[in-house]
Amino acid sequence: MQTLFSRRQIHTAHADLGKSKLTGPGPYPGNELTAVERHAPIVETRLLRDESATQALADALSRQPALRNARINLRGSLGAGKTTLVRHLLRALGVQGRIKSPTYAVVEPHEAPGLQIWHFDFYRFSDPREWEDAGFRDLYASPGLKLAEWPDQAAGLLPEADLVIELQAQADQSRRATLTAQTAVGAALLQGLPT
Repeated sequence: MQTLFSRRQIHTAHADLGKSKLTGPGPYPGNELTAVERHAPIVETRLLRDESATQALADALSRQPALRNARINLRGSLGAGKTTLVRHLLRALGVQGRIKSPTYAVVEPHEAPGLQIWHFDFYRFSDPREWEDAGFRDLYASPGLKLAEWPDQAAGLLPEADLVIELQAQADQSRRATLTAQTAVGAALLQGLPT
């Protein structure tokens, strides 16, 4: 029985299908974040019938070379499975030891073989000054994988995500995952996933 299905859709409502350079988050002129290639979002929807399907998605993502410097935002209500997906992804990347949620610390650093990973949880984030004071801007500008839960709490500060994963719990305990690639890196991540 197939646990994943997908539907790929290119949104042509966005007129600018060319390249542009972004300088980074919100109100910080001269931010030196890496330029990203913009394009129309690509959207795929998958049904995650159970936790093994969530793990399969995480395993598939972990094998994508573009993941090494990706910015992934995870959206969904409480209990939608965001942290579960992140834990499976970190395990698939080779992170050892306890993987705790950064709900109170806002960020938890992780190391996998040859890869720096930062797992952010902005659920309790409420003071934009904390962005600079805690060094989040510098973390986002550094190489490595950035995973952000509750990104809307830091709206206007976060650079654009390469991939947005929105999880919705269904009545039958499955999860609906909507994956939206917003950059060339995100498109490469989606392209490498099995359909």
